[in-house]
Amino acid sequence: MAVAPKDLLRHMFDAAIGAAQPARCVPANLPEPPKGRLVVIGAGKASAAMARALEDAWTGDLSGLVVTRYGYAVACDRIEIVEAAHPVPDAAGLNAANRILGLVAGLKPDDLVLCLISGGGSALLPLPLDGLTLEDKQAVNRALLKSGATISEMNTVRRHLSAIKGGRLAAACHPAKVISLLISDVPGDNPMDIASGPTVADPTTCDDALAIIRRYGIEVPETVIEILESGRGESIKPYDPRIADCEVRMIATPQMALEAAAELARQAGYTPFILGDAIEGEALDAGKVMAGIARQVTVRGQPFTPPCVLLSGGETTVTVRGNGRGGRNVEFLLSLAIALDGMPGVSALAGDTDGVDGIEEIAGATFDPDTLTKAWGLGSNPNDCLAANDGHGFFEALGESVVTGPTLTNVNDFRAILIEAAGHAPATDD
Repeated sequence: MAVAPKDLLRHMFDAAIGAAQPARCVPANLPEPPKGRLVVIGAGKASAAMARALEDAWTGDLSGLVVTRYGYAVACDRIEIVEAAHPVPDAAGLNAANRILGLVAGLKPDDLVLCLISGGGSALLPLPLDGLTLEDKQAVNRALLKSGATISEMNTVRRHLSAIKGGRLAAACHPAKVISLLISDVPGDNPMDIASGPTVADPTTCDDALAIIRRYGIEVPETVIEILESGRGESIKPYDPRIADCEVRMIATPQMALEAAAELARQAGYTPFILGDAIEGEALDAGKVMAGIARQVTVRGQPFTPPCVLLSGGETTVTVRGNGRGGRNVEFLLSLAIALDGMPGVSALAGDTDGVDGIEEIAGATFDPDTLTKAWGLGSNPNDCLAANDGHGFFEALGESVVTGPTLTNVNDFRAILIEAAGHAPATDD
């Protein structure tokens, strides 16, 4: 039978998520067994699934603890799994961070620390510097999330207010060797931005963090300003001898996910074009830009000829103006839909590969040429919804939300715009 555009879009999204599953990417990246102990630690939305994949592939002794988001736990036999809050940290994450530091204390040169890191680790390892409280960290996190700052900028601030991020966890493991397996959820795959880089050196400074707070007018507790102005929050720098024996292995990235989706599109008879795996900026603006490209492809056959799929990843931002139920992917998608205004032959999907867009247990949404017409028929004004940052409310009312449940991985945002040629019939399923 024919594959409907929305079905193909969902299949591509599932393929992208599948390409980054820990069971596929952890075993091939495991180190040789150490002469001493193997201690496993980690944090992130994929960390529990990474721990399970490690246990399944590792025949020797191991022990450890990883912390993941509530609902993302996977049963393990030898590695303890702790759940905590994301995106705003809680006491469970604070306790887990303290326990992880305790596990790596007193290790020897022949020991190996295997650190399983994925997106979400920043909130899941909330260990404040002396003088800060968990409540301070929560306030800073909420302010950062609403500010419109990029993920790199947010993590620069976080690293300089933490007792475990910005290379401090790796320094605590010294003199043991540290190998970090990373699943990237950040544009550019920079290790220091994945979970705010607990096991990698940080070349940014307290002054950089302070400049970001001032640039966006972020309201923070006075203690935060004191820590940054005094330099007391300085992180671990590249020349620090305590992290000389630390290695990073990038095991899954947004590009790998996009390539998996591209292959599926190709099999279905659409030519895929990956426009970028690290697109940032305001979600609303990104939607308008992508609409302009899709319109040029549809009307002019430039720079690509339909039938095709335009794929992109990265992490946009949303400067919150309203009080709706929003997320950066549905904000992008609603902006795209409004700009295209029902253009025939164009459908799209945008979703977060971890299954959570914003704070909703909804990955994202889809639209087709009839979406806006259906919305007006229900009395829903797309422009008002966009102004209120109510993307989830808009698409949910139409039955166009994409719900995956916990995906157990996280390689950032996934966006696909499917453009059909006149008279084009998609490939059929066997």
